[in-house]
Amino acid sequence: MIVDHRTYTLHPGKLPAFLKVYREKGYPVQSKHLGKPVGWYLSMDIGELNQVVHMWAYDDLNQRADRRAALNADPDWQAYLAEATPFVQHMENKILTAAPFFEDPPAVPEAFSESE
Repeated sequence: MIVDHRTYTLHPGKLPAFLKVYREKGYPVQSKHLGKPVGWYLSMDIGELNQVVHMWAYDDLNQRADRRAALNADPDWQAYLAEATPFVQHMENKILTAAPFFEDPPAVPEAFSESE
């Protein structure tokens, strides 16, 4: 398994607008092609500010490439990018691999699942 760790630094004051556009237009099409993210977090008042961090798990780099190619070919994704990109000041992307001793994390407890 690999994890695609993405950090976007937004222009000051643009976080609420970015989140609105992402929630309404970005997340639906992204999750359709990439699946559910491993995590999606905000950095708002400690450390680097105005950042969103999201992580996506894949079996390997080939699966990542295939899924991202399908995402990039989707007109809904391209429309989202046109609207969201002006909010972004800087993007950083890392591919993480697990240490040899690490076991996959346990499933998210039902209390935190999206089924409710």
